[in-house]
Amino acid sequence: MDIHVSGSRPTRRAPKEHFTGSVLQDPINMAPAPARLNASRVSFEPGARTAWHTHPLGQTLYVISGIGRVQAKGGPIREIRPGDVVWIPPNEKHWHGASPDNSMTHIAMQEALDGVFSTWMEHVTDEEYNGKLG
Repeated sequence: MDIHVSGSRPTRRAPKEHFTGSVLQDPINMAPAPARLNASRVSFEPGARTAWHTHPLGQTLYVISGIGRVQAKGGPIREIRPGDVVWIPPNEKHWHGASPDNSMTHIAMQEALDGVFSTWMEHVTDEEYNGKLG
């Protein structure tokens, strides 16, 4: 059994090559093999978001505060709020982040396939991000 005492793992800024705006990540769990789970608390300032990406085994988001947005490629932009759970199927191209005027924090959970948790793609443009909510 491992116990990571609160505050023992530092908050980090999310990398600019995968995110737009100010995003902070707090690791929750990176389970050792043969387990595959990776979970993080991710906080987005207003207007911040991920780049387009996929997960080989899918991803679950659990919103804990604020107002956010999520979109699958070709689908509507959906608003997400505290208590919402979002399941993103394996290999579905998508993005998620805060709304333009509100911050948003979620828990992101995904499993690795052959050591890969995510495949990152191009940044979400302002035009895509500011599209009509569906």
